[in-house]
Amino acid sequence: MTDRAGTPAEPDPEPAPEPTPDDGTERTPDGADAPAADAPAGDAPAGGESPGEGAGEDASGNDDAGDASGPRRHWLRWTALGVSVVLLGAAGTGWWFYRKLDDNITTDTTAADELRRYEKERPTAVVTAAQNILLIGSDTRSGEGNRKYGRDKGTQRSDTVILLHLAADESSATAVSIPRDLMVTIPSCARTEGGRTRERLAQFNWAFEWGGTACTIRTVEKLTGIRVDHHMVIDFRGFKKMVDAVDGVEVCLKEPVNDSDAKLRLPAGRQTLDGEQALGFVRARKSLGNGSDTERMDRQQMFLGALVNKVQSDGVLLNPTKLYPVLDAATKSLTTDPGLDSLRDLYDLARTMRAIPTEKVQFLTVPRRPYTYNANRDELVQPAASELFRQLREDKPVLVKKPEPEEGAGASSDGKPDDAGSPAPTATPTFTGRNAAEGVCS
Repeated sequence: MTDRAGTPAEPDPEPAPEPTPDDGTERTPDGADAPAADAPAGDAPAGGESPGEGAGEDASGNDDAGDASGPRRHWLRWTALGVSVVLLGAAGTGWWFYRKLDDNITTDTTAADELRRYEKERPTAVVTAAQNILLIGSDTRSGEGNRKYGRDKGTQRSDTVILLHLAADESSATAVSIPRDLMVTIPSCARTEGGRTRERLAQFNWAFEWGGTACTIRTVEKLTGIRVDHHMVIDFRGFKKMVDAVDGVEVCLKEPVNDSDAKLRLPAGRQTLDGEQALGFVRARKSLGNGSDTERMDRQQMFLGALVNKVQSDGVLLNPTKLYPVLDAATKSLTTDPGLDSLRDLYDLARTMRAIPTEKVQFLTVPRRPYTYNANRDELVQPAASELFRQLREDKPVLVKKPEPEEGAGASSDGKPDDAGSPAPTATPTFTGRNAAEGVCS
């Protein structure tokens, strides 16, 4: 063996075992044990040396260049301390972001209280693992950024209402638009400003203005026989922020648009719309198409499909940097029931949607036609509407496809199922609609 200077050294008559790195000792050239650099003061060697003296030196007082255990241990301690600080900081930051997003959400307890009063008359869920969520777009002019779309009269209507059905096996999502001009029976509801309404036949969107969310949910449940599990309400500002959070959504226009009412001015062709432009695009009636509410719903479905497609294809749900702005915009703009009023609840919903292939995210409008007594209103087409509601209620599959006007048969613009007069007993009903996988410019 050699000593630390590199010269041969005589072996000890009875060599002692080498100390392990953790026994707190180190060897001097003459074989004696010396205290480690971090030995306690009570273990200092005789002769009055302080614990720090000689800890890194040999018997001659020179630095022990060959033993770096002391500095290494100090380095490891500082590294561990640094990692701990970083982890604690990251955890603290993550918790702050979580609490911020969680606190953004507005909980609608009023609707929950009203619905409890009518629990006995509400439909019973047939398949409990499936979910039915009512999405309500409010046209309120109150709130930051909404007054420029019109005078705030202290009221709001359901500009857009979509019943979203999520299959129990998470294999599909079906979004059914309910026309605002559909003639329905609106039950007696508690007015938002006090008092109660009487049951009456009226346009569907009056339910939201008269009795708010609870009245709209009860109207949908009476119309469809489907139990509404949750609801979300989003206003103009929230919609714009959602679109901006994903850096816009691409659309195609056959002709330029100049609509002062919708505050929309766009050239023809393929283009990416920001939040303000997107809001005008889904609201416009006079400048796009034939000006009907039917065509506007089709345009809304197309846009929502493109939005879903972009969120999934861009990996937004898997990228924290992209996901946070989306969650921040969504949570700030949403009013939900107590069952969806936490970030965890919304994340679980987003996870479910992420697992569904885009071709299985379907959009359609409830089968309807011009109302018998007023062509400017709508009524349900039967038995097609009842068949659609039954399929969703029982969590059975529904298929959608684009209309084929050149054939003069099959799916049609009124939303009827193909061959509605003589469906095969085991056939899956097919309705006019689209899915999120279809190109927005197709």
